[in-house]
Amino acid sequence: MKKRLVSVLLFALVVSAGAAFVLYQLISTKVSASQPVNATPMVKVYVATRNIETGSLIKEADLQLVDWPAERATGTITKKEDLLNRGAASPIQQGWPFSENMLTPKGAGAGFASTIPKGMRAFAIHVNEVVGVAGFAIAGMRVDILVSGSVPGLQNMSGPVTKTLLQNIEILSAGQNFQKDAEGKPVLVQVVNVLVSPEQAEILNLASDQRIQLVLRNPTDREVVNTPGASTAALFSGAVRTEPVDPAKPSAPRLTPRPAAVRRAAVEAPRNDGPPQMVTIEVISGTRKQEATFQNPESKK
Repeated sequence: MKKRLVSVLLFALVVSAGAAFVLYQLISTKVSASQPVNATPMVKVYVATRNIETGSLIKEADLQLVDWPAERATGTITKKEDLLNRGAASPIQQGWPFSENMLTPKGAGAGFASTIPKGMRAFAIHVNEVVGVAGFAIAGMRVDILVSGSVPGLQNMSGPVTKTLLQNIEILSAGQNFQKDAEGKPVLVQVVNVLVSPEQAEILNLASDQRIQLVLRNPTDREVVNTPGASTAALFSGAVRTEPVDPAKPSAPRLTPRPAAVRRAAVEAPRNDGPPQMVTIEVISGTRKQEATFQNPESKK
């Protein structure tokens, strides 16, 4: 009796194991068929766990290892030792992988100074809402810098002059700074740091004694335009162009007005010993020319 019971149990166990195996194979086949044939390959990369501001130091708590599509992982940093203790050269969004152009060089540390490229300088300009282009002069934007003042030795001739001093200058940062007034009290001022070369920093240092104006430009427009500048005398004399220039149309030649002039020419007359009887007066005013013929009063003498 016991042998028969054991045989039945063994047979049931074998049948159930076989049924489970068949069911597993069917489920695996169905799942495999539902998945795409060409699945996107994934790689392990480090992403930011928070929004990291420019100049912040990358710490271990800022890193998270996640799966990332391999086709989008080109240029990303995959080693933790290549990320730790490096500064952020630009803002990094949460959940985004790290690349070399987002970080400062190894050993540069953190802070604003570490974001300055080698060979360049950061020059601070005090601005207000007008000079700072109504607050649109922020980090990453590009501006032209205008300077206005009186040319030494020409104050009484041309008046104040405005000239485009530097073009296509990148803004590193824009914020607020506290300075002290004559009484030693702190005063809040707006400061814009621009990225310039050492030679441009010297030029800006001289121009800081004059009036400086920032002019916002499209970040994709890198063209440098040669401008003659503008003076108060030329502004009121009409010698400066006031209408906008259409770059698609060639500029028409400008006619320079000439002062009115009077020229006398003798009319062809028979040759004789006396003065001609008729004379013609040609009057030129600007681009207009008129002629009038009169009797020569000397011919009556």
